[in-house]
Amino acid sequence: MLLTDSLLDFFLETRKHSEDLCQPLEIEDYVVQPVVDVSPPKWHLGHTTWFFEEFILKPHAMDYRVFDEDFSFVFNSYYETVGKRVVRANRGNLSRPSVKKVYEYRSYVTAAIKNLFEGNQPKEVLDVLEIGIHHEKQHQELLLTDIKYILGNNPLLPVYSERMEEHPVEAHAQDWISIEEGTYEIGHHLDNFCYDNELGQHTVYLHAYQISNKLVTNKEFIGFIESDGYQRFDLWHAEGWDWVKQNQIKAPLYWHTIDGEWNYYSLAGLQKVNPSAPVSHISYFEAFAFAQWKGLRLPTEFEWEVAQSYVPWGKRWEWTESAYLPYPNFQKAKGALGEYNGKFMVNQKVLRGGSIATPKKHTRPTYRNFFHPQLRWQFTGLRLAK
Repeated sequence: MLLTDSLLDFFLETRKHSEDLCQPLEIEDYVVQPVVDVSPPKWHLGHTTWFFEEFILKPHAMDYRVFDEDFSFVFNSYYETVGKRVVRANRGNLSRPSVKKVYEYRSYVTAAIKNLFEGNQPKEVLDVLEIGIHHEKQHQELLLTDIKYILGNNPLLPVYSERMEEHPVEAHAQDWISIEEGTYEIGHHLDNFCYDNELGQHTVYLHAYQISNKLVTNKEFIGFIESDGYQRFDLWHAEGWDWVKQNQIKAPLYWHTIDGEWNYYSLAGLQKVNPSAPVSHISYFEAFAFAQWKGLRLPTEFEWEVAQSYVPWGKRWEWTESAYLPYPNFQKAKGALGEYNGKFMVNQKVLRGGSIATPKKHTRPTYRNFFHPQLRWQFTGLRLAK
């Protein structure tokens, strides 16, 4: 089967975009890992390259020679089937390989992929290439998010890019979209790419509900703060209340009070909080507590998906009230790629939508993101339902 020019262009475009995201960095930024959830930019660049080498070039490219025998150990993330790997918390200790060496690795593998797909390849190999492209796009979102955390925890709060706009204000008036009681089809059903966790199209029954056509804004969330929302235990889950007390949480991530005003670290530097912009960088715990304070609730992921078909949205990753679980008839892929999603279906909440960090041609109305409820370094917000 011939590789279409569009898929090869998609691959090359994706490879270039990862490197473009790193252009504003200083060499010292590439190796920093402030917390375990954040991976150094250099590691993202190497890991996305390893994915193509491990799952396409090694099994399918005749006489392929790996770039460096140690790189599978260094850049494997969580694939137990593949072999040993650097502990996630130690990725920041990788002063070697150098940034220069990692970029050489990227060029080497990109060229080998181009060479491999100059001829015929079976559909299953093309499918893995497409997965690899979207895998790198996922890491582009994480890369930008991690860069923000790295720079946002630098005492100097350095600017990543003055052209980076993080605050897309929703200009339309707030309204409630009414959805009738009934049965609805959930899950991916088109011929285009999706992940395995979107498959298993199935019918769900929904009671009548209403969902906001706007995300919750900074102004609304400031109202929650000023009403002692972080001090009222009755608004929180027990685990969320423990998280607030243990970590002394008083506001969304990256918020700072300066001369009595709320300021916010963005990729464009320190700025005053825009009251009209959607609130961002909050945990599921905070989203739930805010909804409790408003006397409302978060939508389930099914309510979100059904309503999204009426009015497209997704300016932030949006917390839902749904646990991350498999759809009916979910099937994991054979081998290491079966570890991609299925083994994480426990103790996590589903997010829907997308964010300013999400690359183009990546999300869909059925796309399911997932994080543990305390995490908030991603561009996470919320939408209310009732």
